[in-house]
Formats: sequence, structure tokens, C-alpha cells
Amino acid sequence: MPDGSIMKDGKKQAVDLVLVGVVTAPHGVRGLVKVKSFTDEPSDLVAYGALSDQAGLRTFQLEIVGEAKGQLIVRMDGIADRNAAEDLKGQQLYIPRSALPEPEEDEFYHADLIGLRTVLSDGSAHGRIKAVHDFGAGDLLEVALESGGMTYLPFTRDVVPTVDLKSGTATVVPPQEVDAAETDEPDMEGEDA
Repeated sequence: MPDGSIMKDGKKQAVDLVLVGVVTAPHGVRGLVKVKSFTDEPSDLVAYGALSDQAGLRTFQLEIVGEAKGQLIVRMDGIADRNAAEDLKGQQLYIPRSALPEPEEDEFYHADLIGLRTVLSDGSAHGRIKAVHDFGAGDLLEVALESGGMTYLPFTRDVVPTVDLKSGTATVVPPQEVDAAETDEPDMEGEDA
């Protein structure tokens, strides 16, 4: 399993990598691939130079040649036919965290949020952020709860009033609907058994 390090001058070095895209499928027969970009502006994917795999063992130079159905159509150096493109399906593309500009105030990279402890407003433990998703209605935090199980919380100022990267915490105020779903058993009263 990749360990977040890269090879440089034959030596393993730790680097904070940020996932910026993933190859989703081949496109045509000439080695083009479809890439889902995770950058705010999809075409910014190529603005950072060569991308790498998570281990840093393989680098990828990309050239955007088009767009289709919300994905980029990309030519990758060394990929000249459909078979080679097919082999890249699922390949995650990374850049070093240091290549990214510092986020604006109250903006965060998803990679910075994943792993933060979630605490309630009274300071009690709540869980840990496992992933950040966007299913079309805004970012959702996937949180592994201290009590077991998982929940999704909207990443809004009301639900996540503070994020403190230095202390590794995000204060959360779960909506009542989420609290009820986490703790209440379904009300079976009045239903036919």
C-alpha cells in the first residue's frame, strides 16, 4: 500500500500529496483518456506540471485536448493506444501539497479536512472526517462516529462553525435530523406487524 512518500535520487522521502484527479476511462483508440478533475476549475489540472501516482514512482505529463460530460479528454505522454489507456483506468493523479496556492480565509482543501477530529461545541468527542464528497448539492463530510457508525454532515458554517487545522479539529453542530437518525430507533408504533 502506498505510504505517502516519493522516490527522489533513489531515496524515499515523505511528501504531502493531494489527489487532483482520476483517470476514469479510455477515449477512442489513440490512447486518449477521460479524467475527472478535482480542481475548482477542471482545466487547472495541468497548471501544476507533471502529476504522479500516490507512491511517486510514476509521473504523468498531461495535455487537455477536449471535454465531454464534465470530464477532461487528455493525452498522456507515452500512452499511444487504447490498450495502454485502458490500463490507466482508475489511476489516481497527485501533486505535492506545496505546489498548491494557500487557500483563502475560510477555504480548505479536501485533503486538509480528511483526518480531522470532529468535536461538538461543548468540546466532547464526536468522530473523525473520513472523506469529503460533493454529490451536487455542496460538500458533505463523511464522519466516522466515536460511538460507531458513519454520518454525513453538510460542510456549511452552521454545521461546521470552526475548523482548526493546527489543532486538527473541526467543531460540528449536527442538524437535529442527523442527531435523530444517529440515535433514534424507528418508531414502529401504529404499524401493522
